[in-house]
Amino acid sequence: MNQSVNAPPLWKQLQQVARVNQAVMSGASGTSVLETVDPGLRSGVQALCFYVWRNWGRAQALRALLVRKAPPPLADALLCSALALTWQIEDNAYDAFTLVNQAVEAAKRQSATNAQANFINACLRRFLRERDALVAATDLDPVALWNHPRWWIARLQKDHPQHWELILRAANQHAPMTLRVNPRRKDPQTYLGLLQAAGMNGQHLSANIIELQRAAPVQAIPGFEDGWVSVQDAAAQVAAPLLVEGYLAPGPWRILDACAAPGGKTGHLLEITDAEVVALEVDADRAKRIGSNVQRLGLSPQVIVADAGAVQTWWDGSLFDLVLLDAPCTASGIVRRHPDIRWLRRESDVAQLAATQRQLLLTLWPLVKPGGRLLFCTCSIFRAEGDAQVQAFLVHNTDAALMPSPGHLLPHSSPAREVVADNSLGDHDGFFYALFEKRKA
Repeated sequence: MNQSVNAPPLWKQLQQVARVNQAVMSGASGTSVLETVDPGLRSGVQALCFYVWRNWGRAQALRALLVRKAPPPLADALLCSALALTWQIEDNAYDAFTLVNQAVEAAKRQSATNAQANFINACLRRFLRERDALVAATDLDPVALWNHPRWWIARLQKDHPQHWELILRAANQHAPMTLRVNPRRKDPQTYLGLLQAAGMNGQHLSANIIELQRAAPVQAIPGFEDGWVSVQDAAAQVAAPLLVEGYLAPGPWRILDACAAPGGKTGHLLEITDAEVVALEVDADRAKRIGSNVQRLGLSPQVIVADAGAVQTWWDGSLFDLVLLDAPCTASGIVRRHPDIRWLRRESDVAQLAATQRQLLLTLWPLVKPGGRLLFCTCSIFRAEGDAQVQAFLVHNTDAALMPSPGHLLPHSSPAREVVADNSLGDHDGFFYALFEKRKA
């Protein structure tokens, strides 16, 4: 968490951090709430919020020891945010006393929390006095220790008994910035030279994947506006090549990208094929992002605003060679990029989303040509949204054959099943991939 010396006053940022966190704990997306923060404050507030979300379990456990009854919601969000920022100060940009003083100042300077300023001050001062004992007491709480909901931890222990601790640790790390080089414009080695000339260092991992040594604004990345590269996690870059490589049917191919927003995989498909790509997205605003993202690459899919599951509203009756189903999921594999997700999700969401995935699979499979393929993927590490879906699908669709697929790609690790060659992805998010081929009659 790096804060510039020219950053706005910390108390002013903490007011916004508290407001954002109150909204998130009420069920709002952190990304959407952060977009409402004043642009002059947004960068610093986002950095603080990400730090807080990665330490929210510990903060809530500490607050429970400090007070018998939680204060009103906004004051509670400010108190817990301050505890999240002060409990572990080794990697913090501010010392603990500065954080406490500025949190109290933030409370004093807004009417909704002014009455709780002295209470917040007393709680935080007590924490500073008794820090070691209070932290030791919360070490016994798995939610505080791992900073994830209890049900989430239990599910990972069941789904990945060998790796659950590594997964949880990875979820609290900063994600790298990974680029996808557009082969229509540049090759990876040439582009590495352009990066170096711009004072940036990167590592070529495999295929067209380059991982930057240090994140940078997209405006500073050579050729970004000209479509030379896109920002896309290494695990997400598996989708398009996995779907098309080795497919030998005569063209032009017809490809469906279901649930396509924001268009990263749509663009990738168009970069590596000359196919007709239909991109579906149910949300009109998100569908606009597909167009803008792919337009930067100089490519043109057919974008349709429709529910992929309501086939009768958008399908013209022509079968597809290839279908990419990046299904709605818990997003449990990308929490390091969106650390608020773990606190937004409920355990019941897993079954509900798995049911949606299952229905989409069954609905879109009849649209695949005999000999064609469907790639099912989720950015989830839960087996209910991965392996379990595959087994159920194969039982009910005897014309489907499972092709070599990565299965569960776990964060900071190699694939769970080493069946895909040249898969040195480096540091990546959690994903699941299963590629099905439709048997010919």
